[in-house]
Amino acid sequence: MSGMALIWASSVKGLKPAVKIVLFQLANFHNKETGQCNPSAQRLAEECGMGRATLFRHMTTLEKCGLVTRHARGDGNGGRGANQYELHLDINHGPTSRPKVGVSDLNGVVSQNETGGNVSKKWGKSPSRKTGVVPNRDTNLTIEPVKEPPTRKCEAAGDEEAEKILAAYPPDRLRGKAVCLARIKEAMKEGIAQEYLLQAVKAYATGSAGFTRSKVCFSDNWFQSRRWRAYVEKQAEDREKTAASQADHHTLLACWISDSSPLCKHITSTQVTALLASKLVTEAQIQAAGLGP
Repeated sequence: MSGMALIWASSVKGLKPAVKIVLFQLANFHNKETGQCNPSAQRLAEECGMGRATLFRHMTTLEKCGLVTRHARGDGNGGRGANQYELHLDINHGPTSRPKVGVSDLNGVVSQNETGGNVSKKWGKSPSRKTGVVPNRDTNLTIEPVKEPPTRKCEAAGDEEAEKILAAYPPDRLRGKAVCLARIKEAMKEGIAQEYLLQAVKAYATGSAGFTRSKVCFSDNWFQSRRWRAYVEKQAEDREKTAASQADHHTLLACWISDSSPLCKHITSTQVTALLASKLVTEAQIQAAGLGP
Protein backbone atom coordinates (compact mmCIF):
# COMPACT_ATOMS: atom_id res chain seq x y z
CA MET A 1 0.00 0.00 0.00
CA SER A 2 1.18 3.51 -0.80
CA GLY A 3 -0.19 6.44 1.18
CA MET A 4 1.11 8.79 -1.50
CA ALA A 5 -0.86 6.95 -4.19
CA LEU A 6 -4.07 6.96 -2.12
CA ILE A 7 -3.74 10.70 -1.47
CA TRP A 8 -3.19 11.24 -5.19
CA ALA A 9 -6.25 9.14 -6.09
CA SER A 10 -8.43 11.12 -3.68
CA SER A 11 -7.28 14.41 -5.27
CA VAL A 12 -8.41 13.43 -8.76
CA LYS A 13 -11.72 15.12 -9.59
CA GLY A 14 -14.32 14.65 -12.30
CA LEU A 15 -14.54 10.83 -12.33
CA LYS A 16 -17.73 8.83 -11.96
CA PRO A 17 -17.99 6.93 -8.65
CA ALA A 18 -17.38 3.47 -10.14
CA VAL A 19 -14.31 4.71 -12.04
CA LYS A 20 -13.00 6.39 -8.88
CA ILE A 21 -13.34 3.06 -7.01
CA VAL A 22 -11.11 1.37 -9.58
CA LEU A 23 -8.54 4.15 -9.25
CA PHE A 24 -8.60 3.87 -5.44
CA GLN A 25 -8.08 0.10 -5.54
CA LEU A 26 -5.18 0.48 -7.97
CA ALA A 27 -3.63 3.03 -5.64
CA ASN A 28 -4.15 0.57 -2.77
CA PHE A 29 -2.04 -2.00 -4.64
CA HIS A 30 0.70 0.52 -5.47
CA ASN A 31 4.14 -0.22 -3.96
CA LYS A 32 5.85 3.04 -3.03
CA GLU A 33 9.26 1.34 -2.91
CA THR A 34 9.23 -0.21 -6.39
CA GLY A 35 6.61 1.99 -8.07
CA GLN A 36 4.85 -1.17 -9.25
CA CYS A 37 1.16 -1.99 -9.23
CA ASN A 38 0.56 -5.63 -10.16
CA PRO A 39 -2.90 -6.92 -9.12
CA SER A 40 -4.45 -9.60 -11.30
CA ALA A 41 -7.64 -8.64 -13.12
CA GLN A 42 -9.64 -11.13 -11.07
CA ARG A 43 -8.28 -9.84 -7.76
CA LEU A 44 -8.85 -6.23 -8.76
CA ALA A 45 -12.43 -6.98 -9.91
CA GLU A 46 -13.19 -8.68 -6.59
CA GLU A 47 -11.81 -5.78 -4.57
CA CYS A 48 -13.86 -3.31 -6.64
CA GLY A 49 -17.01 -5.43 -6.34
CA MET A 50 -17.61 -5.59 -10.10
CA GLY A 51 -17.26 -7.98 -13.01
CA ARG A 52 -14.14 -8.16 -15.17
CA ALA A 53 -15.89 -6.66 -18.22
CA THR A 54 -17.04 -3.68 -16.14
CA LEU A 55 -13.57 -3.34 -14.65
CA PHE A 56 -11.92 -3.25 -18.08
CA ARG A 57 -14.40 -0.62 -19.28
CA HIS A 58 -13.60 1.64 -16.33
CA MET A 59 -9.88 0.96 -16.78
CA THR A 60 -10.16 2.20 -20.37
CA THR A 61 -11.71 5.42 -19.05
CA LEU A 62 -8.77 5.91 -16.68
CA GLU A 63 -6.35 5.35 -19.56
CA LYS A 64 -8.15 7.86 -21.77
CA CYS A 65 -7.91 10.41 -18.95
CA GLY A 66 -4.15 9.85 -18.81
CA LEU A 67 -4.25 8.66 -15.20
CA VAL A 68 -3.23 5.04 -15.75
CA THR A 69 -1.29 3.06 -18.35
CA ARG A 70 -1.58 -0.71 -18.66
CA HIS A 71 1.48 -2.77 -19.56
CA ALA A 72 0.94 -6.35 -20.74
CA ARG A 73 3.39 -8.93 -19.39
CA GLY A 74 4.31 -12.50 -20.19
CA ASP A 75 4.18 -15.32 -17.66
CA GLY A 76 7.69 -16.59 -18.49
CA ASN A 77 6.29 -19.62 -20.36
CA GLY A 78 5.16 -17.96 -23.56
CA GLY A 79 1.73 -17.11 -22.17
CA ARG A 80 0.25 -13.87 -20.92
CA GLY A 81 0.58 -12.87 -17.29
CA ALA A 82 -1.16 -10.28 -15.17
CA ASN A 83 -1.03 -6.69 -16.41
CA GLN A 84 1.14 -4.14 -14.67
CA TYR A 85 -0.44 -0.75 -14.06
CA GLU A 86 1.49 2.50 -14.16
CA LEU A 87 -0.08 5.27 -12.08
CA HIS A 88 0.76 8.78 -13.23
CA LEU A 89 1.10 10.20 -9.75
CA ASP A 90 2.26 13.56 -11.08
CA ILE A 91 -1.30 14.31 -12.24
CA ASN A 92 -3.04 15.73 -9.19
CA HIS A 93 -5.56 18.32 -10.36
CA GLY A 94 -7.98 16.08 -12.23
CA PRO A 95 -8.17 13.75 -15.24
CA THR A 96 -7.62 16.58 -17.73
CA SER A 97 -4.43 17.90 -16.09
CA ARG A 98 -1.18 17.56 -18.00
CA PRO A 99 1.70 15.68 -16.31
CA LYS A 100 4.58 17.67 -14.87
CA VAL A 101 8.19 17.14 -15.89
CA GLY A 102 11.46 17.47 -14.07
CA VAL A 103 11.38 14.50 -11.62
CA SER A 104 14.91 13.52 -10.63
CA ASP A 105 16.22 10.11 -11.69
CA LEU A 106 16.54 7.22 -9.23
CA ASN A 107 18.39 3.94 -9.45
CA GLY A 108 16.75 1.06 -11.28
CA VAL A 109 14.85 -1.53 -9.24
CA VAL A 110 14.18 -5.17 -10.13
CA SER A 111 11.13 -6.84 -8.61
CA GLN A 112 9.35 -10.18 -8.82
CA ASN A 113 5.89 -10.01 -10.38
CA GLU A 114 2.85 -12.09 -9.53
CA THR A 115 3.48 -14.61 -12.29
CA GLY A 116 7.12 -15.28 -11.44
CA GLY A 117 8.78 -13.22 -14.19
CA ASN A 118 11.30 -10.51 -13.39
CA VAL A 119 10.43 -7.01 -14.61
CA SER A 120 13.06 -4.26 -14.57
CA LYS A 121 11.94 -0.74 -13.73
CA LYS A 122 13.54 2.68 -13.45
CA TRP A 123 12.21 6.11 -12.62
CA GLY A 124 12.57 8.99 -15.02
CA LYS A 125 10.97 10.72 -18.00
CA SER A 126 9.21 8.51 -20.52
CA PRO A 127 9.39 9.14 -24.33
CA SER A 128 5.95 10.73 -24.11
CA ARG A 129 7.37 13.24 -21.56
CA LYS A 130 5.29 11.71 -18.78
CA THR A 131 7.01 10.92 -15.53
CA GLY A 132 6.60 7.73 -13.55
CA VAL A 133 7.62 4.10 -14.04
CA VAL A 134 9.24 3.56 -17.44
CA PRO A 135 9.36 -0.17 -18.32
CA ASN A 136 12.47 -1.61 -19.98
CA ARG A 137 11.63 -3.79 -22.98
CA ASP A 138 12.40 -7.46 -22.46
CA THR A 139 10.91 -10.83 -23.38
CA ASN A 140 8.29 -10.61 -20.64
CA LEU A 141 7.10 -7.03 -21.15
CA THR A 142 5.37 -5.22 -23.97
CA ILE A 143 3.89 -1.75 -23.82
CA GLU A 144 0.31 -1.41 -24.93
CA PRO A 145 -0.18 1.59 -27.25
CA VAL A 146 -2.06 4.48 -25.71
CA LYS A 147 -5.28 5.00 -27.63
CA GLU A 148 -6.36 8.55 -28.14
CA PRO A 149 -10.06 9.04 -27.39
CA PRO A 150 -12.11 10.04 -30.43
CA THR A 151 -13.21 13.64 -30.55
CA ARG A 152 -16.82 14.52 -29.94
CA LYS A 153 -17.00 15.89 -33.46
CA CYS A 154 -15.95 12.55 -34.99
CA GLU A 155 -18.35 10.65 -32.74
CA ALA A 156 -21.20 12.95 -33.74
CA ALA A 157 -20.40 12.47 -37.42
CA GLY A 158 -20.35 8.69 -36.99
CA ASP A 159 -23.68 8.77 -35.15
CA GLU A 160 -25.23 10.89 -37.88
CA GLU A 161 -24.04 8.54 -40.63
CA ALA A 162 -25.31 5.49 -38.74
CA GLU A 163 -28.69 7.14 -38.20
CA LYS A 164 -28.96 7.89 -41.91
CA ILE A 165 -28.23 4.26 -42.81
CA LEU A 166 -30.76 2.92 -40.31
CA ALA A 167 -33.39 5.36 -41.55
CA ALA A 168 -33.32 3.61 -44.95
CA TYR A 169 -34.40 0.30 -43.38
CA PRO A 170 -38.10 -0.59 -43.87
CA PRO A 171 -39.79 1.21 -40.95
CA ASP A 172 -42.21 -1.64 -40.21
CA ARG A 173 -39.24 -3.93 -39.43
CA LEU A 174 -37.21 -1.66 -37.18
CA ARG A 175 -36.26 -3.13 -33.81
CA GLY A 176 -33.43 -2.68 -31.31
CA LYS A 177 -32.19 0.70 -32.49
CA ALA A 178 -29.18 0.78 -30.15
CA VAL A 179 -27.97 -2.62 -31.35
CA CYS A 180 -28.44 -1.61 -34.99
CA LEU A 181 -26.49 1.63 -34.61
CA ALA A 182 -23.67 -0.15 -32.77
CA ARG A 183 -23.33 -2.78 -35.53
CA ILE A 184 -23.44 -0.10 -38.25
CA LYS A 185 -20.66 1.93 -36.61
CA GLU A 186 -18.69 -1.27 -36.08
CA ALA A 187 -18.92 -2.02 -39.82
CA MET A 188 -17.77 1.49 -40.73
CA LYS A 189 -14.81 1.17 -38.35
CA GLU A 190 -13.85 -1.98 -40.28
CA GLY A 191 -13.56 0.16 -43.42
CA ILE A 192 -16.98 -0.31 -45.05
CA ALA A 193 -17.90 3.02 -46.64
CA GLN A 194 -21.08 4.68 -45.38
CA GLU A 195 -22.43 5.00 -48.92
CA TYR A 196 -21.99 1.27 -49.55
CA LEU A 197 -23.85 0.33 -46.37
CA LEU A 198 -26.61 2.77 -47.28
CA GLN A 199 -26.88 1.25 -50.76
CA ALA A 200 -27.01 -2.23 -49.22
CA VAL A 201 -29.91 -1.28 -46.94
CA LYS A 202 -31.78 0.36 -49.81
CA ALA A 203 -31.23 -2.69 -52.01
CA TYR A 204 -32.63 -4.98 -49.30
CA ALA A 205 -35.60 -2.67 -48.75
CA THR A 206 -36.39 -2.65 -52.47
CA GLY A 207 -35.85 -6.37 -52.96
CA SER A 208 -37.96 -7.38 -49.96
CA ALA A 209 -40.85 -5.00 -50.64
CA GLY A 210 -44.14 -6.87 -50.44
CA PHE A 211 -42.71 -9.81 -48.50
CA THR A 212 -44.97 -11.38 -45.91
CA ARG A 213 -44.05 -10.87 -42.26
CA SER A 214 -42.76 -14.43 -41.98
CA LYS A 215 -40.13 -13.80 -44.67
CA VAL A 216 -38.73 -10.47 -43.54
CA CYS A 217 -35.85 -9.83 -41.17
CA PHE A 218 -36.03 -7.33 -38.33
CA SER A 219 -33.29 -4.71 -38.33
CA ASP A 220 -31.46 -5.87 -35.19
CA ASN A 221 -31.07 -9.40 -36.59
CA TRP A 222 -30.21 -8.09 -40.06
CA PHE A 223 -27.31 -5.96 -38.84
CA GLN A 224 -26.27 -8.38 -36.09
CA SER A 225 -25.91 -11.24 -38.62
CA ARG A 226 -24.16 -8.87 -41.07
CA ARG A 227 -26.58 -9.61 -43.90
CA TRP A 228 -25.47 -6.38 -45.51
CA ARG A 229 -22.24 -8.13 -46.48
CA ALA A 230 -23.83 -9.97 -49.44
CA TYR A 231 -25.23 -6.70 -50.82
CA VAL A 232 -21.91 -4.87 -50.40
CA GLU A 233 -20.06 -7.69 -52.17
CA LYS A 234 -22.63 -7.64 -54.98
CA GLN A 235 -22.14 -3.87 -55.33
CA ALA A 236 -18.37 -4.37 -55.59
CA GLU A 237 -18.84 -6.98 -58.32
CA ASP A 238 -21.17 -4.66 -60.23
CA ARG A 239 -18.67 -1.80 -59.99
CA GLU A 240 -15.90 -4.05 -61.31
CA LYS A 241 -18.07 -5.16 -64.24
CA THR A 242 -19.01 -1.55 -65.01
CA ALA A 243 -15.37 -0.47 -64.90
CA ALA A 244 -14.33 -3.34 -67.19
CA SER A 245 -17.13 -2.56 -69.64
CA GLN A 246 -16.22 1.13 -69.64
CA ALA A 247 -12.56 0.30 -70.24
CA ASP A 248 -13.51 -1.87 -73.23
CA HIS A 249 -15.69 0.92 -74.63
CA HIS A 250 -12.90 3.48 -74.22
CA THR A 251 -10.52 1.14 -76.02
CA LEU A 252 -12.96 0.95 -78.93
CA LEU A 253 -13.30 4.75 -79.06
CA ALA A 254 -9.52 5.10 -79.00
CA CYS A 255 -9.31 2.82 -82.04
CA TRP A 256 -11.81 5.01 -83.90
CA ILE A 257 -9.75 8.08 -83.12
CA SER A 258 -6.40 6.55 -84.07
CA ASP A 259 -7.92 5.41 -87.39
CA SER A 260 -9.74 8.75 -87.92
CA SER A 261 -12.91 6.72 -88.43
CA PRO A 262 -16.09 8.49 -89.57
CA LEU A 263 -17.65 7.07 -86.39
CA CYS A 264 -15.65 9.65 -84.40
CA LYS A 265 -18.54 12.08 -84.88
CA HIS A 266 -20.46 10.07 -82.27
CA ILE A 267 -17.80 10.64 -79.59
CA THR A 268 -18.85 13.25 -77.03
CA SER A 269 -16.63 15.87 -75.40
CA THR A 270 -16.98 14.07 -72.06
CA GLN A 271 -15.68 10.88 -73.62
CA VAL A 272 -12.79 12.78 -75.22
CA THR A 273 -11.83 14.14 -71.78
CA ALA A 274 -11.97 10.63 -70.28
CA LEU A 275 -9.83 9.22 -73.12
CA LEU A 276 -7.20 11.90 -72.63
CA ALA A 277 -7.16 11.30 -68.87
CA SER A 278 -6.66 7.57 -69.42
CA LYS A 279 -3.84 8.35 -71.92
CA LEU A 280 -5.36 6.05 -74.52
CA VAL A 281 -5.04 8.86 -77.11
CA THR A 282 -3.02 12.05 -77.51
CA GLU A 283 -4.03 15.62 -78.21
CA ALA A 284 -2.58 15.27 -81.70
CA GLN A 285 -4.76 12.22 -82.45
CA ILE A 286 -7.83 14.05 -81.14
CA GLN A 287 -7.18 16.96 -83.47
CA ALA A 288 -6.38 14.66 -86.42
CA ALA A 289 -9.76 12.94 -85.94
CA GLY A 290 -11.50 16.31 -86.12
CA LEU A 291 -12.47 16.36 -82.45
CA GLY A 292 -10.09 19.11 -81.34
CA PRO A 293 -10.72 22.88 -81.28
